[in-house]
Amino acid sequence: MPLRHYHRKLGAGPTDPAPLSMVETVITLKPKDQWRIGMTWDQLIAEMDQKLQYPGMPNIWWMPIQTRTEMLATGIRSGLGIKVFGDNLDDIEASAVAIEHALLNDERTAPHTRSAFAERLTGGYYIDFSIDRDKIARYGLTVDDVQEVLSAAVGGLTVSKTIEGRERYDINLRYARDFRDNPEALKQVLVPTPSGAHVPLSQLSKLEFINGPPMLRNEAGELVSLIFVDVKDISFVDYVTVAQQVVDEKVTLAQGVRVEWAGQFKYYERVKETLKILVPVTLLIVFLMLFINHGSLVETLIILLAIPFSLIGAVWLLYLLEYNLSIAVWVGMIALAGLAAEMGILMLLYLDLSYRQRIADNRLHTQQDLTETIVDGAARRIRPKLMSGMTTLIGLTPILWRTGTGADVVKRIAAPMVGGMASTLLLVLIVFPTIYSYWKGWKL
Repeated sequence: MPLRHYHRKLGAGPTDPAPLSMVETVITLKPKDQWRIGMTWDQLIAEMDQKLQYPGMPNIWWMPIQTRTEMLATGIRSGLGIKVFGDNLDDIEASAVAIEHALLNDERTAPHTRSAFAERLTGGYYIDFSIDRDKIARYGLTVDDVQEVLSAAVGGLTVSKTIEGRERYDINLRYARDFRDNPEALKQVLVPTPSGAHVPLSQLSKLEFINGPPMLRNEAGELVSLIFVDVKDISFVDYVTVAQQVVDEKVTLAQGVRVEWAGQFKYYERVKETLKILVPVTLLIVFLMLFINHGSLVETLIILLAIPFSLIGAVWLLYLLEYNLSIAVWVGMIALAGLAAEMGILMLLYLDLSYRQRIADNRLHTQQDLTETIVDGAARRIRPKLMSGMTTLIGLTPILWRTGTGADVVKRIAAPMVGGMASTLLLVLIVFPTIYSYWKGWKL
């Protein structure tokens, strides 16, 4: 099982830019049956994180494919990120570093922060050649002539291409390493002149060492710096709630600097806004369909009572399994609402069938007759109701013990349905007949 350990990026492409401060180490784990007894995934990460600590190199533990998908989707290479926007690089970096220190040192966030690291925007070192226009003019050269020579000598120039079967390779020409690996050697790079002479670069320009940004980011028309945060033992939503308080209290942002939370937390915020519309609309559609089918407001409301009954078991099982609220959990909750309504429809169907049969036989006159009717509809026909609920319960329960790829998401979808179906079966079989008895008893 591969596990990606972030430090520095060894190679980057045009669609995957990264500064030199990013290192990637791919760790291949042994099969799980060869792990030490009692070792779990969380314990393994905690142990490696404790032993692999290097100054200035915080750890982020991710799967290799996860790094690509998350960086393409959010631009953040950690589960949670903080974007610091502004117009001045110094102000942005100062604010970002202050936020980093606040998260690492505050007692509210420190226990749940595995790592936090703010990008340094002004710590890059560069070798710069300042071309003297007067000197190059004496030799009949232009700025472009000098820059082309320097670019070819240091970066290389593609002069041809070789074809090896189905493979194509560029032929790159440049100075050997010994002639370009130090400043003094770079000063001796020869620039050809129109007269045929070759002039050292040091006679045409001045070599300087300058500081500058190692990487610039731009978003929404503003400069932006990222703070990468790796969270442990807490959900992103709970962490952000606390971290926002810490940042507001401990960090004074420079003028014109603003903060935006990003990463997987953004997914949750986006889905939460969608669910605010989707859940009420779903319940409304279910209500209308039940009302059109039954033609009775009371029966519709009785059936919908199965939904809060189901939430009791769902919440308890999520609590026992120590699952936090997430997108997967909400998906399971929505699916559970449909299953719970189905169980309510089934129970009410058998109660109504028994009730109507008694009415047709003219055997429903007293409260005792009503009790016998409900017993006949609920207890004597318990087998089809148990079959409907138990098929779902038995089919989903094994998922809770899965440990393979994707199991974390599937388990959080299945957990609300398993816990909710268990409580739905119990409460529908006990509470529904009682409510039905009061409703029909009022007519008697």
